[in-house]
Amino acid sequence: MRTSNSNYNVYFYAAAWMVAITATLGSLFYSEVMNFIPCSLCWYQRIFMYPLVLILGIAIYHNEYSIKKYILAVSFIGWLIALYHVLLQKIPAMKAIEPCKQGVPCSVDYVNYLGFITIPMMSLTAFTLIIISIWLVKK
Repeated sequence: MRTSNSNYNVYFYAAAWMVAITATLGSLFYSEVMNFIPCSLCWYQRIFMYPLVLILGIAIYHNEYSIKKYILAVSFIGWLIALYHVLLQKIPAMKAIEPCKQGVPCSVDYVNYLGFITIPMMSLTAFTLIIISIWLVKK
């Protein structure tokens, strides 16, 4: 018995959806429960992460897997912002080009687990997992 590729696509979309939900709930936990004020780059990452929860959820519900290129585009832009944010926090020389001049500085580490896991690193990881999951979707 042969199974079509579209039957496996739901698993990749569901994995991406779960990552997007976890990232969204995590960011809301840090800002609403822990009272960490998001910097400008954090807001941009949220702008690209939050819609993925709805878009992926609707795609799974309607078995619509032809939106791969749109999910990848949104995720890749969020990934680039998260990568820049991680580099800004980890490379001291980059602080000279820090975009967050007013309010909360983008280079502040609210969280630093194990010496390298920061909020932007978690965002970068989430976008990476979403990109990998959606990239594995077959036509």
